[in-house]
Amino acid sequence: MSSKIKEIQLPISKEMTEFEVKFRQFMKSKVYLLDKIMGYIVKRKGKQMRPMFVFLSAGLNGQINEATYRGAALIELLHTATLVHDDVVDDANYRRGFFSINALWKNKIAVLVGDYLLSRGLLLSIDHGDFSLLKIVSEAVREMSEGELLQIEKARKLDITEEVYYDIIRQKTASLIASCCAVGSMSVQEDDKLSQKMKLFGEKVGMAFQIKDDLFDYGSKQIGKPLGIDIKEKKMTLPLIYALNNSEKGEKKRILKLIKNKSEEDSTVREVVSFVKAHKGIDYAVEVMNRYHSEAIEILNEFPDSDYKNSLQELVRYTIERNK
Repeated sequence: MSSKIKEIQLPISKEMTEFEVKFRQFMKSKVYLLDKIMGYIVKRKGKQMRPMFVFLSAGLNGQINEATYRGAALIELLHTATLVHDDVVDDANYRRGFFSINALWKNKIAVLVGDYLLSRGLLLSIDHGDFSLLKIVSEAVREMSEGELLQIEKARKLDITEEVYYDIIRQKTASLIASCCAVGSMSVQEDDKLSQKMKLFGEKVGMAFQIKDDLFDYGSKQIGKPLGIDIKEKKMTLPLIYALNNSEKGEKKRILKLIKNKSEEDSTVREVVSFVKAHKGIDYAVEVMNRYHSEAIEILNEFPDSDYKNSLQELVRYTIERNK
């Protein structure tokens, strides 16, 4: 874990350690194969940014309690279920440098594991009457699925406008971070208005986060993501959309034709990257990312000062300054 993340975690370091223990308990199963796979999932956890958003949002608005832990676990369980299913859909063999579940245990088991995680999350909430938390997270899962399907539909036609792109990333990425912040708040205060405010904050962070991710495709300082992977997959992201909208008709047609027919080729990737840079697509995307970042900080500034608020500000900054 980077020293920056450790620093951000300081006000909730005790809770994060405790969460790890509780999360393992929530994932326990009497079936040996399932238990083995659950252990593997827990072992390959990433930066834990989702639970961090939950605990910091809870601390910002009240006293962290058992419902906060369950809310963070619910998000992790449902999100992990969607990732396991995603890897099956994408036929992906790796996730964060580890083998994916489907690569190690085949598709059939991976789908059933995803279903198990989903049911664990649902039962965890139902057993404790956390219906308001379950509603927030279920809506996020619905949005993530819709966003993914919208992106697939548009990738076939390569006709994404800037507005549609924002819709896709709001649903696919921002909805999850938004639900973390809303769940954190709702776990300490049953206040819909406050929860909506935190949700909007999380949404702005999520938008900035995804645009940062899209910039990695164009060789902005990054580790771990190969250049041009979105281009090869015919994903229309903000730098490319802007460049296409601000180029001559003939050139736009030529670039789209290249992406449609030869997106797999390295020469195409190089040409598209040069085209986007020449038409200021990267500068524009950075500008939009910074705007979302500022809007998120503006919402945060409406809250009284605290260690939780400082850490949230640092976490937001981290999302747009990270290099992977």
